[in-house]
Amino acid sequence: MIIIGIDPGYDRLGFAVIKKEPRQKEELLTSGCLSSDKNTDFAQRLLCLGIELEKIFITYNPDLLVIENLFITKNQKTAMKVAEVRGLILYLAAKNNTAVKQMTPPEIKLAVAGYGNADKTQVTNMAKLLIKIPTKPKFDDEFDAIVIALAGLPYLKQ
Repeated sequence: MIIIGIDPGYDRLGFAVIKKEPRQKEELLTSGCLSSDKNTDFAQRLLCLGIELEKIFITYNPDLLVIENLFITKNQKTAMKVAEVRGLILYLAAKNNTAVKQMTPPEIKLAVAGYGNADKTQVTNMAKLLIKIPTKPKFDDEFDAIVIALAGLPYLKQ
């Protein structure tokens, strides 16, 4: 079974794809950050992200997408754009027949660290125990996506 975890954003969108087979340890297949050119209009930025995400969906054919629910930020303009990116991601999941689980940050922390108010260090330490992360992620968005994917493990139908 394959899970794709996504930390939605339009400057940087973190993604991680993990594989889980019965009675075997989870395996990180790929992870990274997608970015879009700040100097292009937003529609073109969405197009760029959509093209790259669709390649990931096609390559890995995930069984489950786990995506972080949008929480209201101080900057409403940013929140609206992230919501539009989330719409793009949900569209791609539906187009590729991928089940979706939307989770809040406390739900993700609870699933991975066992405590919904865990701090970043606690979540990081637990994630490193759960899955081998071959290189140090360059951006937090990538690591967050790995954690989000791990949070989806209980929702896989095995």
